[in-house]
Amino acid sequence: MDGQAALDLMNRNPFDAVISDLNMPGISGLELLEKVPKDRRHMAFLVATGVSDIRIGVQAMQQGADDYLLKPFQLDAVVASLNRALEKRRLEKEVEDYRLRLEEMVDQRTIQLNTAVKRIELTYDDTLEALGAALDLRDNETAGHSRRVTRFCREVAVKMGIAGEPLKHIVRGAYLHDIGKIAIPDAILLKPGKLDEKETVIMQSHVRVGYDLVKRVLFLAPAADIVLTHQERYDGTGYPQGLVANEIPLGSRIFAVADTLDAMTSDRPYRKALPFSAARKEIQRQSGRQFDPEVVEVFLGLGEELWASVHREGDRLRGHAASPGSAASTSSAGL
Repeated sequence: MDGQAALDLMNRNPFDAVISDLNMPGISGLELLEKVPKDRRHMAFLVATGVSDIRIGVQAMQQGADDYLLKPFQLDAVVASLNRALEKRRLEKEVEDYRLRLEEMVDQRTIQLNTAVKRIELTYDDTLEALGAALDLRDNETAGHSRRVTRFCREVAVKMGIAGEPLKHIVRGAYLHDIGKIAIPDAILLKPGKLDEKETVIMQSHVRVGYDLVKRVLFLAPAADIVLTHQERYDGTGYPQGLVANEIPLGSRIFAVADTLDAMTSDRPYRKALPFSAARKEIQRQSGRQFDPEVVEVFLGLGEELWASVHREGDRLRGHAASPGSAASTSSAGL
């Protein structure tokens, strides 16, 4: 039989072992070894060679042959070599099967783990929703503010090409930006008039309080910097650290625009909501001072109707107890 005929047989039928001469018509033994189908990789392969071709036999083993046989054959040597090769291939197949089973188990466990993580995140987001609702109940003046400003942040961030985990951290940081106000006394938080110097210091402490609370929660820790720096200004006149320009996390620079937009376009006890056009002009005027010019440029490019729509949607959902995993919540806060 020549090498091509042997190759045709291997392509059509499974064999436990092949003994091939190195010198055959057409395809040589080494060429046949190279052309063994990939799905026959557990088949034992031995080459037969004369004494003068031992070097080539060793080369064949380096290329994947299990052993070489010297001609003329001695039956006991052939049987012993064949048994060794078959045992080696059997063990290799066991190892491969074991590896595949492990991979399947890992895949299954990974799917189970990912499912569990998603459930945990939904539970966490439900908790965030409850915290936001609690803040709204305590501070009626800014009811719905966290939800609206979060959606504003999300729209700008997406337009800036932010996605995946970074987007999620910005959204969560924006939603929790005022969480530190739970430590501010009602007499200061709800005071209708201007705060005095001492009261101002206490009020400003909410960023540190919020940061200390959020950073302790593992899945929220990446969002803690936004809680800490959401009152910084692009020109360095903000608090608590007086950060300048790109020293301020991008999420906080986005938040600054979103926060001002919502503050100006929402009703307050001392004034009615201003039109979006007025907020747009003020944000544009403060570009490079209070706000990052790049963020302002993106904000201005999104159009007033989008912001009005988001604002209406936030007001509509304000009275609903939508969970962060629901369709309603995803479209609004995106938690």
